[in-house]
Amino acid sequence: MKLALDIGLIITSILMIVLVLLHRGKGGGLSSLFGGGVQSSLSGSSVVERNLDRLTIFVGLIWVIFIIGIGVDIKLS
Repeated sequence: MKLALDIGLIITSILMIVLVLLHRGKGGGLSSLFGGGVQSSLSGSSVVERNLDRLTIFVGLIWVIFIIGIGVDIKLS
């Protein structure tokens, strides 16, 4: 059980890092790096930004669940 929680936490942590870096910030973030600084039709779309926000929140919730699960597992051990 602990191994599965640890692996899940590692995977969701990496996903969180990637998703947060893809968000558009003041300077454009890494999302402008993939477009080469030129606005592509997908990076400027509000639908894509909203879906990226939703995916980031979903992965963040799963990440928190894994952290709580690890904490409970440590507490019970």
